[in-house]
Order: sequence, then structure tokens, then C-alpha cells
Amino acid sequence: MSPQEVLIPARELFQPVIDLESGAVVAVEALAPDAGALPLDPRLSPEPTDDAVRADLGRAAHAAGAGALLPTRLPLLVTVRAETVARGEPVLTELHRRLAATGRRPGEFIVSVAGGFPPFQRQAVAAGLHALRRAGYLVGLGELGAAHAPLDLLAETVPYLVAVHPDLVRRAPTDPRREALVRALVELAHGLGTHLLTPGLATEQQVLQQRGLGVRLAQGPAFAPPGWRPGEPVTVPVAGRDAPGPARPAAADLGPRVSEFTIPAMTLPETVTADEVLTTLNAETGATSVVLVDARQRPVASVDRTRFLLKLSGAYGHALHAHRPAVRLADAPRPVPRTVPAVAALRAAGQDAERVYDDLVVTDELGRCLGIVRVADLIRGMAP
Repeated sequence: MSPQEVLIPARELFQPVIDLESGAVVAVEALAPDAGALPLDPRLSPEPTDDAVRADLGRAAHAAGAGALLPTRLPLLVTVRAETVARGEPVLTELHRRLAATGRRPGEFIVSVAGGFPPFQRQAVAAGLHALRRAGYLVGLGELGAAHAPLDLLAETVPYLVAVHPDLVRRAPTDPRREALVRALVELAHGLGTHLLTPGLATEQQVLQQRGLGVRLAQGPAFAPPGWRPGEPVTVPVAGRDAPGPARPAAADLGPRVSEFTIPAMTLPETVTADEVLTTLNAETGATSVVLVDARQRPVASVDRTRFLLKLSGAYGHALHAHRPAVRLADAPRPVPRTVPAVAALRAAGQDAERVYDDLVVTDELGRCLGIVRVADLIRGMAP
């Protein structure tokens, strides 16, 4: 048992988020105990009590703290309830304080805002989602399709990903109507430039069905056992990884946007040493790159896994570089805005003959790193 596992109580659970295109783990969800629905005020108030909100914040902080002890730099996915986010600035400030106490920066968290909420809270929830985005968090909206969350809220808040309600996913294989609903949500996510995440996949049949519907991100016991930890193997059905996705009609412009191919990036501060990058890459063997970012989460340099390891493994490589800044062995990032067409990103990738297959860094409207795009994914996705 590793020192980290000694520090992490067994009751915490961690689930890998799988990219069905590559079969790689691209994020880790940290689950705290008793993360169920918020209890409502016994006087039948439509809002949760202060104690319930504090408990929700505590669960999110507990999960984030346990996840930060793991030997991985993959983004951590933590969940808070929509009713909690609707409380506004004081609660969001407390959430930010607790997440920052883990030593991770906002861009290393995917904060999933889950659950239905009363219609009168819509503006408060939207304001909370915008505030989380401004702070640099990757924001998700959970339990879509079976909880109150107006669809135009997705267009208004531009979440990084949306998660389907687990019950909808569970019943889709045997219910054509619910399968049609998931397919419609996939198309909606594509159109909005976000990802759909399907949780709770338990069987190979469910995985293959979701892949066939065009879902890219998934999680559940079909991929890993309950005691899974980052670095341990995951199981992804080969057909689910290799079979082409469903044909989609081309958009009226130049086709799908690069955001459709974006996956979470592993990021580190621009001041890290080469040895720290090496440790990060050794912990996540499926990672192809590490993005070095500044204090505002803007990409400063990109470390390509293959070239970096070759430089360190050469004669005296480790002795020369290990304790010196990793940026010396990095390359300039190749940023692309999340809104550009994928074909334009593919053309940009081909402009540097020596770095054709280097990962592209996807940025938001403020130039902050949102994730990476693997060029091989673009080639597969754009092939006729």
C-alpha cells in the first residue's frame, strides 16, 4: 500500500472518466460519502437549510482533498448541488477557498453542478455557473434529461461538459424512447460545442450502445472495479473504442468545432522542474503531453511525452535536466480557440512539419487552457 493510500480513507471512491475514442482515462471523479440529495427544510421550504448547504460544501471539499492526495495530475471531477451554487457569492467563495486548500488550481477541477432546482432559482444558478467559469474552473452540469434544468441554460452558460442522468442511461438500451432522448442530447452537445458524459455504465452492451450513439466520455463499473485508483488498468471494450461513431450531418459552416474533440489536459505550473513532469507522466502512462500554464491558467509551454522522455533518457540527461525548469525541454504551445472549426485546427497542426502530431491546446475566450486535442482524433473525426 502506497503512502497516499494510507492517508486516504477506504470509504472515498474514485471513478475514471474514460475517453471512448482512445480508451484513455482523462479525468478522475472523487466521490465523498453520503453524497446523496440535499435534505430539505422540514417546514417544506423549497430551499435546503443552511446545514444542508454546509454539508454539501463539506462533501465536495472532502472529495477534492482526498483526490488531491492521489498520485495523478488528471483533472478532478467534484460535484455540488445546484441549490448550493444558487446561494451566491458567500457560498462560492467558501467553495473556492476549500478547493484551493487542496493545492490544486481551478483549472485542475471539473465542478459538476448537479440536480434539479426550482424554476425561480434559474437566474441564481446561471449566475453561479458563470462565476465558477470566471474563476477558471471547468464547469459541468449534471443529471441532464431527468432533473429540472432548462435546455437553454446550456446555451447561456456554455458548460465544459454535461452529464446525463444515470437512470436515463441505465434504461436506454431497452427503451427506444430513452435511447432517442440520449441521441438527441448528444446532438445538442455537439451543436453547443460541449461534451456529453454518460455515467453508471455497468455492462459492455451499455458501453457499445453509448459509443454508437456518439457519446465520447463515460464512466461506471464497466470500466473499473469499486476500489480503483489512478494508474490502475481500466477495461474498455475494443469495439467501443474502434468502431466509428454515427454519421452526423455536416454543419452549414466548415463542420464540427474543435471543442467536440477536446479532452481534459494535464496541467502544471510553468515553474515546475523536469523531474516533477517526469513523475506526472510516469503516473499517467496514457498521457501524451503536459501543458505548462501561468498563474492565470494560460498555456506557456507544451511538453510532448515522447521528446521529453528521449531527452531525459539520453547520456547524462537526467543529471543535466531533472532539477532544472521543465520549460527548457518544452515547446511553444499550439493554441486553438474552442470555437474554431476542426478542419482549421487540422490545417494548423500541419503547418509545422516537425510537430504535426503534437497535441493542440484548446483555449477559452480569455486564453485559458480548456484541454487538449490529439491530432489523431481530428484525423479520424474528419475522415469521410
